Amino acid sequence: MEPSPTARTGDTGVIRAASLRGLVPLVEALGGRPEELLERFGIPVDALTRDDGLIPITTHDLMLDTAAEELGCPDLGLRLAEGQDLSVLGPLAVAIEASESVGEALGLASRFLFVHSPALHIGVEDDPRGARGVVAVTYRKSLRESPYSPQATELGIALLHRISVALLGESTGLRSVELPHPPLSPVSRYIEHFGVDVRFDGTVAALRVDHHVLDRTFADADATIRQVTLDHLTREHPRPDLQVAVRVRRALADGMGTAPASLAHVARVLGVHPRTLQRRLVAEGTSFDVILDDVRRTAATHYITATDIPFVQVAALIGLSQQSALSRAVRRWSGMSPRELRRTGPTVSS
Repeated sequence: MEPSPTARTGDTGVIRAASLRGLVPLVEALGGRPEELLERFGIPVDALTRDDGLIPITTHDLMLDTAAEELGCPDLGLRLAEGQDLSVLGPLAVAIEASESVGEALGLASRFLFVHSPALHIGVEDDPRGARGVVAVTYRKSLRESPYSPQATELGIALLHRISVALLGESTGLRSVELPHPPLSPVSRYIEHFGVDVRFDGTVAALRVDHHVLDRTFADADATIRQVTLDHLTREHPRPDLQVAVRVRRALADGMGTAPASLAHVARVLGVHPRTLQRRLVAEGTSFDVILDDVRRTAATHYITATDIPFVQVAALIGLSQQSALSRAVRRWSGMSPRELRRTGPTVSS
């Protein structure tokens, strides 16, 4: 799969290469060949030496799920998180460390996590189990941007737990951990890792914590550093939802397979003239055709690797008239045929 080594305006389905920190030695320790694994998924090995390099999040997640299965390591995501820390989040880590309280740190993470990946979201929500005095610190991926990945979800929630322990010590107020999928490893492995009860097949990945933890303050809070960092983040990383390219991407994703995938149709949905829309996309360094191709790639990868839908139907679902067009597109995106790509994916379900 073709990587995205540099940022593209409106490319919301990406994640910083820092997310794979520690992958190479881990794969080697498991007896695998990291260079071959990365090459198969179109990720240059040197991309992992640049934390700010961007990788398609679908590629990132599919590679983790595939590596876990092929290397016989069902706890790959947990192991990878054990070698990471807050610095994975780059400049956002500085603002979090300078925050005055846990609540403020979570607010900053929620506001600026798009710098790490626009497809990921952290929030504080009501307890999914309805316990009084308990809240859920949730970790979500936009399934409109990329298919669900069990290994990537475990990596994300385990890293969130590691960060909380680093900031709060053992007094995290953690009640339990929620995961939306069945256990990938023995349940004892999860309890060993998190130190609390872990519950599966829930509605969201989350850390359930005592509400009063949000009011905990940090002795090392520094308002000046926090403000300087926030100014930098705001200046250098505009919110994705303010970009025309992102609005186009979402309009295409929402109508994929049911509405015309044309510039004229999307312009009508967004209430602008087609020529105006095209000019705005050019000003943001992209084009309608580039965005459409990437939206189709994300959708096709999901249907091919995570379902058993026939390829002729996959072609129709992503707005291609013939299966042969799908085969050519998949070959261009991944270097594989649709059948070969399906074999690399997780266990399929209709």
